[in-house]
Amino acid sequence: MNAFRPKKYAVSLFSLSAVLLTGWFLSSYTFQIPNRPNAARPNIIYIYADDLGYAELGCYGQQKIRTPHLDQLAREGMRFTQHYTSMPVCAPARCMLLTGKHGGHSYIRGNYEMGGFADSLEGGQMPLYPGAFTIGRMLQQSGYRTACIGKWGLGMANTTGNPNEQGFDYFYGYLDQKQAHNFYPTHLWENGKPDPLNNPVIDVHRRLTPETATPEAFAYYRGKEYAIDKMAQKAQAFVRENKNRPFFLYLPFTVPHVSLQAPEAAVREYVGQFDDKAYLGQQGYASTPYPRATYAAMITHMDKQIGALMQLLRELKIDDNTLVMFSSDNGTTFNGGVEAAYFKSVGHLRGLKMDVYEGGIREPMIARWPGRIAAGRVTDHISVQYDLLATLAELVGYQQPFATDGLSFLPTLLGQPTRQKKHEFLYWEYPEKGGQLAIRMGNWKAVKTDVRKNRKGPWKLYDLRKDESETTNLAPQHPDLIKQFDAIVAREHTPAHINEWEIINPKIPVATKP
Repeated sequence: MNAFRPKKYAVSLFSLSAVLLTGWFLSSYTFQIPNRPNAARPNIIYIYADDLGYAELGCYGQQKIRTPHLDQLAREGMRFTQHYTSMPVCAPARCMLLTGKHGGHSYIRGNYEMGGFADSLEGGQMPLYPGAFTIGRMLQQSGYRTACIGKWGLGMANTTGNPNEQGFDYFYGYLDQKQAHNFYPTHLWENGKPDPLNNPVIDVHRRLTPETATPEAFAYYRGKEYAIDKMAQKAQAFVRENKNRPFFLYLPFTVPHVSLQAPEAAVREYVGQFDDKAYLGQQGYASTPYPRATYAAMITHMDKQIGALMQLLRELKIDDNTLVMFSSDNGTTFNGGVEAAYFKSVGHLRGLKMDVYEGGIREPMIARWPGRIAAGRVTDHISVQYDLLATLAELVGYQQPFATDGLSFLPTLLGQPTRQKKHEFLYWEYPEKGGQLAIRMGNWKAVKTDVRKNRKGPWKLYDLRKDESETTNLAPQHPDLIKQFDAIVAREHTPAHINEWEIINPKIPVATKP
């Protein structure tokens, strides 16, 4: 495998300093769990879809795409209606999920690319700093066997972001998000080493023309070993190997992030249902003769893999002692042949991936734990993915203090609403797509866009109780609320460690991309 020669990136490249680290840790409040010496240690599985919109599951109103196993998961557990990602794009959402920080405090705040698409240029994204306190590390310290199987996006194996050095005993999948654009890669990674797959080299960004769009040309984008199937196999193997001890499986699948690629049998289940027209790569990513059928097939195929995993839990008789959660990293994408409007992927919400409007950040969230989470429950508790660290800490009775912006939603899961603490506000600070801010405070939602051009630009204000689609700006009528939002930004923002992510108080002008 001589083609794999990613560069060794030193931590100093990212200006990691003791001063900044101190700022990150002090900027979030300290969280400590009350003493629970007899706390049970259930198995934990957290499944994380990639670019799955709020309304792309049957249990959230989807009409065209079949998701019977996830719908069953919702019937047997709890479905959240006001759950949010920490950031509307891949790498920072993953960082904040795992470290419990919001966009004003997180170390990773955007997709910072370190290499190219070719195998020989594989460099990943900016890595986490050494010894970051992650969910994996916390659960390791609590006696759990931990695994991440899927898309990592927080550093290559030869950097400080190596998942095996960030709280995960086992890793299998994509380290680099750019390689994850191809569902038939030449390799995946297993504990720091490339695992070759029986697939040819595929340039998924090669475009076709109407003249070249032959069946043979479309076949170029298909291989023999589908990455999702490999991940599912490794996930089942991990569960089997650890059935007799507490385990944590973080399963960040890459579906339905483009490219539009799925096994032929899965696509055939939908061919002829959607009046499909061939996609030739004009908006990037792989061409396909059936973009709508392929998109639906990708989600349904993932659903089948989740169903198989749930069946395994029952076969191993560990179903009742396993908390299973499912969510997504951000809203539906806008490119690669995906038609969010056709599938009504975010329902009536405004915005898509890379937007801090509701369609970009509100996510499906399902939790199932037989005997502990009542079946068929729906909650409107306002929660966010940076709550997960605090939630799992309370679940396992973790005793050491740690810094987080999150609040445990375990009381909601267990049907104890009087114990449930509520956020004063949720905070998003997103440096990409012109720089964006969003704050949710109760039913009020404030949004500011184009922050790079005008940091003192106007807020837009929406009453989500009456206007979930964010159509009517009420900011002129509520100057008192606008002052509160300005104060929250001033209080919650800490300087980013690279200037490209600094939109609140940049020291050097940063050229924006066209």
